[in-house]
Amino acid sequence: MKETTEQLTSIGEIAKELDMSQRTIRYYEEIGLLNSIKRVEAGRRVYTDMDLRRLKLIKRLKIMGMTLSEMQELEAMWTIEKSTDKVLGRLLELMSNQLRRLDDRIADLNILRNEIVEYQKRIKSKIGKPRV
Repeated sequence: MKETTEQLTSIGEIAKELDMSQRTIRYYEEIGLLNSIKRVEAGRRVYTDMDLRRLKLIKRLKIMGMTLSEMQELEAMWTIEKSTDKVLGRLLELMSNQLRRLDDRIADLNILRNEIVEYQKRIKSKIGKPRV
């Protein structure tokens, strides 16, 4: 008979590994983004490799600009539908929306950059010599 032992990790170790505060991890649990947290003696939280993967995904999605409410939407969709295709389809839609927002922001920043360059040129021409 094959015995499997699950690696359990403390919140402090997980927080350090992910460069994330313990409070943030608890908050993700409170709002339902982490819902399989195990507790041992005196209610102390312990985390599995699956929890670690989930936290890494949350962190990656946040970096890509996804809001916590969008992540909650995906979690709720998974809970109700149990369909990877539907969740991934919605994730693609959210990512496409984020790309459009980024493209708009980049265009705005390019306009701002050009305005600054033009303003610098005008200032330099008034003082008569280029500045580095």
